Amino acid sequence: MLALFFVPLIIINTGIVTSPWILFMLYITSGLGMSGIGMGIMHDAIHGSYSKHKKLNKILGLTFNLIGANATVWKIQHNMLHHTYPNIEGADDDINQPFFLRFSPNTKRMKLHRFQHLYVWFFYCLSTISWITAKDFVKITRFKNMGFLNKRNEFKKELSMIIGWKLVYFSYALILPLIMVPQAAWIVILAFISMHLVTGFLISTVFQVAHIIPDAEFPMPDNKNTISGDWHTHQLATTSNFSPRSKVFSWLIGGLNYQVEHHLFPNICHVHYRDISVIVEETAREFGIPYHSKKTFVGAIIDHIKMLRFLGKKNVAGI
Repeated sequence: MLALFFVPLIIINTGIVTSPWILFMLYITSGLGMSGIGMGIMHDAIHGSYSKHKKLNKILGLTFNLIGANATVWKIQHNMLHHTYPNIEGADDDINQPFFLRFSPNTKRMKLHRFQHLYVWFFYCLSTISWITAKDFVKITRFKNMGFLNKRNEFKKELSMIIGWKLVYFSYALILPLIMVPQAAWIVILAFISMHLVTGFLISTVFQVAHIIPDAEFPMPDNKNTISGDWHTHQLATTSNFSPRSKVFSWLIGGLNYQVEHHLFPNICHVHYRDISVIVEETAREFGIPYHSKKTFVGAIIDHIKMLRFLGKKNVAGI
C-alpha cells in the first residue's frame, strides 16, 4: 500500500508524464494506495495493534501524517470518542456531521435530509479534502475545548506538527507536481483532487456502513448521563460486519469488514479477526446478544442507503 501510494507520485514528480490521462491514472492509483494506508496501516498502528512494539506502531501511525491528515487528531476522534461511544449522539464524533447530514435518529431532522441518501456520496468523496485542509484544525481546537491536549504547550506543539506535516504533504503531492509536470496547473490540480475523491469515497463508505444501518441501535444517556447495559453488548448492538468470507476484500480494507471484532478487540491486529469472529458470533448467539453481519459489501451499502433514507424521512428519537 505504501508503494501503491508513493510510486505513482514519484513517477509524477520526475516530470516524464506528458499525457493528462496518464497523470490522472497515476494520481487515482495513488488514491487507492492512500486508502490502503488509512485502512490497513495507520488504523491498526494508531490503535497500537499493528505490532507488539510500541515504537513501530508510533512510526507507522505517522503514515497518516504523510498522507495529509494528523495521527493525534484521529486518535482522539476515533480511538477515544468513537470506540468508547459508538452511535451515541454528541459523544461519537463519527456521527457528529454537518447540518446537511443526519446520521442519528436523535439528531434534529431538516427538510433537506430527505435527499441525503443521494447527495451523501458527494460529501464522502470530499471527506479527505476536508481532512487535509480545514478538518484537523477545527477538530484539534474543539478537542482542546473538550479537555484534551491540556498539558503545558501540548496544544501549540500539536498545532505546529499539523502545519509542518501538511506542508510536507502538499510539497510532494501537489506543489512539486505543479512545477515538474508539463501540463497546465488546473489539470494537475484536478488530477490531485481526483486522487482524494477516490480515497474519500472508499474510506468514508467502508467506515460508515458498519454503523449507520437499520439494524444498529442509537442509544441515548439517561438522566444520570449513563448508557444502560455493558460496554461489550453496546459494541455489538451498534456495529455490523460485512463481506466476512472474502479474504481478498478483507486484506484490501485492513480487516475493517470485521467491525464487530475490531470494536471488541481494537488492540488486536486485524489479521486475526477472521478467526476470532467465529468465537464471537457463537458466544453472541449463545447469550442472546445481537451479532450483525451482511454477506456482501454491496448488501451493506444498500442497508446504509435505506438507513439514510429513513433518517431523512422520519423525525423520531430512537429505533
